[in-house]
Amino acid sequence: MCDPCCVSQLACCCGTAACSCCCNCCPKIKQSTSTRVMYALYFLLVTMVCAIMMSPTVEQELHDKVPFYSAMCKKLGDGETCKMLVGYSAVYKVCFGMACFFFLFFLLTLRLNNSQSCRATIHNGFWLPKFVLLVACCVGGFFIPEEGGFEMMFLKVWRYIGAVGGFIFLLIQLMLLVEFAHRWNTNWSSGVKYNRLWYAALALVTLLLFSVAVGAVAFMGLFYTHPEACLLNKVLLGINGSLCFIVSLLAISPCIQKLQPTSGLLQPGVISVYVMYLTFSAFSSKPKETYEVAGLNTTVCVFPFNSGNESDKKIVTVVGAVILFCCVLYSCLTSTTRRSSAALRVCRNSEPETERARCCFCFGDDTDDNDEEKSGGGQNVVYDEQEGTIYSYSYFHFVFFLGSLYVMMTVTNWFHYDNHEIEKLLEGSWSVFWIKMASCWVCLILYLCTLVAPMGWS
Repeated sequence: MCDPCCVSQLACCCGTAACSCCCNCCPKIKQSTSTRVMYALYFLLVTMVCAIMMSPTVEQELHDKVPFYSAMCKKLGDGETCKMLVGYSAVYKVCFGMACFFFLFFLLTLRLNNSQSCRATIHNGFWLPKFVLLVACCVGGFFIPEEGGFEMMFLKVWRYIGAVGGFIFLLIQLMLLVEFAHRWNTNWSSGVKYNRLWYAALALVTLLLFSVAVGAVAFMGLFYTHPEACLLNKVLLGINGSLCFIVSLLAISPCIQKLQPTSGLLQPGVISVYVMYLTFSAFSSKPKETYEVAGLNTTVCVFPFNSGNESDKKIVTVVGAVILFCCVLYSCLTSTTRRSSAALRVCRNSEPETERARCCFCFGDDTDDNDEEKSGGGQNVVYDEQEGTIYSYSYFHFVFFLGSLYVMMTVTNWFHYDNHEIEKLLEGSWSVFWIKMASCWVCLILYLCTLVAPMGWS
C-alpha cells in the first residue's frame, strides 16, 4: 500500500491529482474539499509565521537556542537579532506576499466554469510549485527598496489597503455568521416533522445559548463595571444586551412568524452569544482606566485573574487567537460553498437545496454521492467536479485575499502597531475597541435585516 500512496502524493504535489491522506481508513474526501483544505493550510502556515514575527519571546528563543543564528543575521546585514525579520513591517511584507499570491490566482481563475481546463488543473493541483511560489511572494516583500523613503511610503499605503480589505472581510464574516444561524435553525427544524427528538435538541441548544449570553452579561457587569467609574462600559453593555433582547422578541413576534414560520429563538441565541463575545473582547481591548481608591490610583474594570488589580490577558489572548483563526478559516472555506455564496448574493441563480436534518450540517454536501471515486492506496477521493465547478474559484481566492489583509491588520493591532507584540494581541487600543463594538452593531443590523426584509417583499 505504501508505494501506491507515495505515487499518489507525488502526483498531488507535482501533478493534477487531489491530495489525500495515506491512511485508507479515513473517510472519503471530495476533490473540491481537498483543494480548499490545502489552500487553508497554506494560509494557516503564513499566519503562524506572522504571529512568530510579532513575538519577542520567539525572537529571544531563536537567538538563545538556535546555533549560528547571530552569525546568520550578521551575514544578512541585519545585526545580531535579524530586526528586519520581526515587527509590524515584516508582517506587512509577508502578508503582502500572501495577498499577491491569492490575488494572482483570483485573476487566473476569473470566469472559470470548466473544471477540466488548464486553469482549473492549476487551481486543483501542483501543490509543490504553488508552495514555492507562495514562499517566493512572501520573501519578495523584503526586497522592496528603502531608497527615497519608498519602503515607508509602501507600508503606509499598504496599511490603508489592509484596513479597507480587512473591513470587507469582517463584513463577510458577520454575514456568514447570520447565514449560519439561519441554516442551523432551518436544518434542525426540518427534522422535527420526522423525529420529535430534533425539537428537544433545538430547545436544549437554544436554552444553552441564552444561558451563556445572560451569564456573559452578568460576568461583564461584575468585572468590567465599577460603581464610580467605567461609565462607557455600563452604557455599551446595556445597549448591546438590550439590542439582543429586542431582536430575540422580534424573531418570535407574530408578524415575523407569519412570513418566516421557521424563525425561532435559536438564531437570536447564536447572534447574542457572538455579540457578547465581541463585547467582552472589546472591553478586554480597551485601554486601562484608573480610579482613585483610598488615595491610590487603582486600575478598575479588568478581570483580576491571579494578578491582583492587573488584567491577566494571556488566557484571553489565546482564546481570542483561536477564535480568530477559526472564524477566518470558516469564513474562507464556507463562503464559497453553493449555499453560502447564494446567501452572500454571489450565486444568485443557485437552486434551493433539500434540507436533511443532521448534527454536522456546516459543511453540507454540495454534490451527490455518485461521483467518480478513485483510490491511490490511501484515502478515497471523490472527483465531484467532472461536469463543472461546484464553487467559484475566483471568489474563493478573493476571500482568501481579503482574509490575508484581515490577519495582517489583526496581528499588528490595526493602527496601533508601534512596539506591538503578539503576546499583547488584546492589549488596550481604542481603535480595536471601537472596531469590535461596531462589529456587534453590524452583526445585529444584518440579522435584523434578514428578519424584516421579507416584509418589503410581501
